[in-house]
Amino acid sequence: MKSTTKTHRRTRWLKTLHQWHWMSSALSLVGLILFAATGITLNNAAWFESKPTVITRQADLPGEILQILAPASTSAKKAALPAQAEAWLDSQLGIHINGRTAEFSSDEVYVSLPEPGGDAWLAIDRASGEVTYERSRRGWIAYLNDLHKGRNTGVIWSWFIDIFAAACLIFGLSGLLLLKLHSKNRISTWPMVGLGLFVPFVLLLLFSH
Repeated sequence: MKSTTKTHRRTRWLKTLHQWHWMSSALSLVGLILFAATGITLNNAAWFESKPTVITRQADLPGEILQILAPASTSAKKAALPAQAEAWLDSQLGIHINGRTAEFSSDEVYVSLPEPGGDAWLAIDRASGEVTYERSRRGWIAYLNDLHKGRNTGVIWSWFIDIFAAACLIFGLSGLLLLKLHSKNRISTWPMVGLGLFVPFVLLLLFSH
């Protein structure tokens, strides 16, 4: 009777672990491929160097919008652009400022617009209303590399990375428990796990100075 109960409990535990394992692997599969591929591109950046593509645009801010900008100040000041000014700039330049902070000085308004795989900025001359916008892109590999690092990707992508990391932890820990449960029938299990731990440790010890 005890043996039957133990077998039943083990079977139920195995079924639960397999369910956790396949669900977490399904959730993290695309992310694992992305992060593994970009791990190679980041580790061998010299192989994937590209020349940035630069786009420059200019416009003249209407007088009524120029007047609603924050008052001129002799000292630098940071604040969001007024909604009307942001909407005009977005429509005229084909961009998305999304409430980013602008730096106000007595003669200029400057907005930094960094993005994954590139950079951008715009400057408004407060006397003439002249707007200069510049955007540089370093290509798709740079874009994916910045996704890997979470660079200039925003809050939503940061949440995705956290959820993806949690799914990977469940995938790894459930896999470890499954290894333990099957190890009696697979004598190479723990030597292989030990090798996976030993090799990076030795490489760090000998070659990471």
